[in-house]
Amino acid sequence: MRPELLNPLFAETESLEGVGPKLKKPLEKLGLTRVRDVAYHLPDRFVQRRAVADLDEASVGEQIVVPLTAFEHRASPNSRAPHRVMARDARGNVCALVYFGKASYTARKLFPVGETRWVAGKLEQYDQWLQIVHPDHVAEDSAGLMGYLVEPVYPLAEGLTQPKLAHLANQALDRAPELTEWIEPGVLARHKWPAWREALRLAHRGPHPEARDRLAYDELLANSLALMLVRAANRKRRGQPLKGDGRLRGQLSLPFPLTGAQRRAIGEIEGDMAQASPMLRLLQGDVGSGKTVVALEAMLIAVEAGAQAAMLAPTEILARQHFDTLRAMAAPTGVTIALLTGSDKGRARESILMGLVDGSIDIIVGTHAIFQDTVAYKNLGLVVIDEQHRFGVSQRLLLTQKGRTTPHTLAMTATPIPRTLTLAQYGEMDVSQLDEMPPGRQAIDTRVIALDRLGEVVDGLARHLESGQQAYWVCPMVSGGEHESEDLAAAEARFASLKTRFGDAMVLVHGQLKPELKDAAMERFAGGDARLLVATTVIEVGVDVPNATLMVIEQAERFGLAQLHQLRGRVGRGSAKSVCLLLRGDMLSEVGRERLALMRETQDGFRLAEEDLRLRGGGELLGTRQSGDTPFRIADLDQIQRLLPLASDDAKLLVERDGGLASTRGEAARVLLYLFERDWGVQLLRGG
Repeated sequence: MRPELLNPLFAETESLEGVGPKLKKPLEKLGLTRVRDVAYHLPDRFVQRRAVADLDEASVGEQIVVPLTAFEHRASPNSRAPHRVMARDARGNVCALVYFGKASYTARKLFPVGETRWVAGKLEQYDQWLQIVHPDHVAEDSAGLMGYLVEPVYPLAEGLTQPKLAHLANQALDRAPELTEWIEPGVLARHKWPAWREALRLAHRGPHPEARDRLAYDELLANSLALMLVRAANRKRRGQPLKGDGRLRGQLSLPFPLTGAQRRAIGEIEGDMAQASPMLRLLQGDVGSGKTVVALEAMLIAVEAGAQAAMLAPTEILARQHFDTLRAMAAPTGVTIALLTGSDKGRARESILMGLVDGSIDIIVGTHAIFQDTVAYKNLGLVVIDEQHRFGVSQRLLLTQKGRTTPHTLAMTATPIPRTLTLAQYGEMDVSQLDEMPPGRQAIDTRVIALDRLGEVVDGLARHLESGQQAYWVCPMVSGGEHESEDLAAAEARFASLKTRFGDAMVLVHGQLKPELKDAAMERFAGGDARLLVATTVIEVGVDVPNATLMVIEQAERFGLAQLHQLRGRVGRGSAKSVCLLLRGDMLSEVGRERLALMRETQDGFRLAEEDLRLRGGGELLGTRQSGDTPFRIADLDQIQRLLPLASDDAKLLVERDGGLASTRGEAARVLLYLFERDWGVQLLRGG
C-alpha cells in the first residue's frame, strides 16, 4: 500500500488550480495524469535573460529585460504586415516592439503612449532598426519581470502554454513532501547532490546539472532495485527441475543446422532449467538469428520432462506466425501445439482450455489471452515471452503464477540493445546472445537516396510490384497537421498519393487504426492479396512475409539506427535478393549523415545499437524520441551510461545487505519504489 505522505503527489491533475476537463486532455497527451507526473515533467531548457538599464548595454541576439517608453503606434497596413510599437530607452535609443496578427490588438493596451514598461524578449536588428518581436513578457515595473531572468521551457501539447504549465509545476512542487533520504550520505556528498525535494525544485528553476543528475539517479535506483527484487524473489521461489532426454529434439525438422551461438544459448537454457530455482533468462538475437528455433528447443525440454510450455506474443498476427512456424518444425515429433488468442470463442476455445487442463496440449502459443483468469494448466513448466519489451513486469508475473510451481521464464527480444540499456531494462535476468547468423541468409542491399528523387523511386516500386514481389513503404507519422512540420512524411498522405498509381493493390497500417482493421490489412498483405503495405513503425516487429523484398523508409534520418535496422529486417526473409531504400531529406546534419552511412556499412544490429547510443549520447536526437529508447522519463542516455552502474551496485547492496530493505535507508527506498511506480517490487517483498 502506498505510503500516505505520497498521497498529495498521486492526486489527479484536476486537483490542481486551473485544471478542468478542457486542460486535462492536453495534459494526458503528455502523460501527465497525476500531480507527481507534473512535478517530474522537467523543462527541456531555460531561457536566460539579462536585466539592462538601456539598449547600449545589450547585444543583438541577446535575451534581455529592459525598460522602454512607447512614443508611437504604427498600425499594420494589411493583415499580413505587423503592428509596431515604437519605443525609446533611457538614452533615447529607438526599438520597435513587433506584433503580428491578433496580438496587435493587445499591443495598444500593453504600451500606452508616453508610459514606460519593462519588456522581456530577444533583441534583434531589422534593417536599421533594433526590434523585439512578440515580447515574451511585459510589466509595469521591474519587480514584475525579475522572476523571468531564468525561465523554464517545458515540452508542450496543443492547448497548453508555457505560463500555464509553469503555474501547474509550481503547485505540484508545493505538494512535494520532505522524504527520508534513500541515497547513502557518502554518495550524496561525493556528487554534491541536493536532497530530493530541493533537487526537484532546482530542476524546475534553472540549469542545475547536480539536481537533474540526482533525480535521474533516483529513477535508475528505483528501476535497479525493483529488478533486483524480482531476481531475489525468483531465487526464493519453488520451481521444478526440468531435464529433457533429447528424444523429441532429435526429431525436429530444422530449416538450417544450428549455429554455434544457438548451441551455446540452448546449453545455457538447458543448464538453467535443470535447476530447482526458476530460470529467468533473456535471449537477445538480431533479426533472422534463429531465436524461434532456440525457443522451440527450450519448450521441448519442458515437454520431454513431462511439463507444458507457453509462448506469449504481443500481437495476434505474430502469435499465428509463431504457431505456423513451430508446428512445421515440430511436426515429426508428434507434440501437440495449440493457438489461443482473443479472437477464439465458443467450442473451439473451450476445447483448448480443456486440453491445457488435462495436459493433452503440450505447447500453447498465444497473446495475453493465455494468462487470463479462465486459463488453467495441468503443469506449466516454461513460459517463453517474445518481444519482451512489449510486456510489463506485472504481465509477466501473471503468467508465471499459472504453474503449480513457478515456471521457468525465457524472454526474447529482436531489438538489439546496447549493454548499458540491457542492464537498465533486463537487470533481473541472465542474458544469452545470438551473435551469429544462420548460413545462407542474404545481405540486404541498403541505399541512401535523396527525397527529391521520389519520382524515380515510385517508378522503381512499380517495376518491383509488376514482377510479382511485395514491398513496404514506411513513413514517420500517421497524418500531417497544422502543428506538425510540413516536411514530415505522413502515412495517410503517402497512401493517398500512391493509391492513384497502384489502386487497390495496397493497404495502410498505423497505430491509430482499430486492432481488427489493422489485423485485416496485415492479413491481406501476408496472404499476398495486397502487394504494397504503407505503414508507420508499427511493422518494425512481428511481420514475416518472405515475398516482400523491398523496403522504402521515408525521412530515414528521423529514425533511430536500431529502429531503422528493425524495419530493414522486415525484408530479406526469403531466398530472393532484397533492397532497403533510405529516403533522406535535404536538411541532414553531420550526425544524420554518419547514421545513414552506418546503415549502408553494416547489418550487425548490436554494433548499430552501440553506435546509436554513442551518437545520441551527446544530446542530439534527430526527430522525436522513439518509444523504447529507454524505459525512463527523467534519465537520458548520457545519465544512464554514467549513473546506472552506480545505481545497480547500490541496489544490489541494499537487497543483499539489508535482506529485503529492512534498514532505515531500505524503508526510504520502499517510498522511492512507489514514487517511480515500481510498486510491484514492494509486492514481491511481501511474497505477492
